[in-house]
Amino acid sequence: MPLNIDALNAWVFEDIEHTYTARDTMLYALGLGFGEDPLDESELAYVYEDGLQAAPSMAVVLGYPGFWLKDPKTGITWQKVLHGEQWLDIYKPLPVAGKVIGRTRIDKISDKGDKGAVMYLSRDIIDAASGETLAKVSMSTFCRGDGGFGGENLAGPTPAILPDRAPDHVCDLTTLPRQALIYRLSGDYNPLHADPKVAQAAGFAQPILHGLATYGLAGRAILRSLCDNDAARLTGLDVRFSAPVYPGETVRFEIWQDGAEARFRASVPERDNLLVLNNGAARLT
Repeated sequence: MPLNIDALNAWVFEDIEHTYTARDTMLYALGLGFGEDPLDESELAYVYEDGLQAAPSMAVVLGYPGFWLKDPKTGITWQKVLHGEQWLDIYKPLPVAGKVIGRTRIDKISDKGDKGAVMYLSRDIIDAASGETLAKVSMSTFCRGDGGFGGENLAGPTPAILPDRAPDHVCDLTTLPRQALIYRLSGDYNPLHADPKVAQAAGFAQPILHGLATYGLAGRAILRSLCDNDAARLTGLDVRFSAPVYPGETVRFEIWQDGAEARFRASVPERDNLLVLNNGAARLT
């Protein structure tokens, strides 16, 4: 059935106040595998309170309005939604602890007819004390089967084009079999990532890693390969999701650098280099 475009056009999100601590910052980083080598002092800075810095990608879990698509007033078949793309702009390095306000809005909805609909949302992450906008988090959601509501077939952002040459850097990051069980403690408790029965019912052999955890791995790979693990040097991170990662797999990042910009993609060597992230773009300073 088509989604309820009138309800969605009028949808108002309440501001979300989110207080987090240094412990939360370290737990998020552990969910991405930071500290894998406890003797690597540059990664230790994300998981140890002495000199702690926040991973830039942590912005995606701050001020999140929850799984609001489940509200029947949306008319969305929530069981069929897919996370399509993720974009992030960092205007100021995230504090390692504090209170932020998440202010979410629906930017546009594209009608793809029988294929479904694509919804574009963005969320400002605002420092509650100063009123400064720290980051902007944006995403696209593919609502399968919910098209045909009489809207326009709107174009989305143009995906980053990868160079036709060998990558400048290759970064392999190994995930733990329990990686999703750690990452979910940062706020995404979808049982798809923890309960084998739920995962099998959804057509997966086992619980899958959160898409935003794979996204966070991309940030980790860029920080390691191009930024000397200095969080302040990564100011933007965009990806297109292609396939899920199973906890315990290796994620291989191929990275092309061009000055203050980089392009990347990610694959899983254990599954014949299956592409899991594509058209990745990072902005550096």
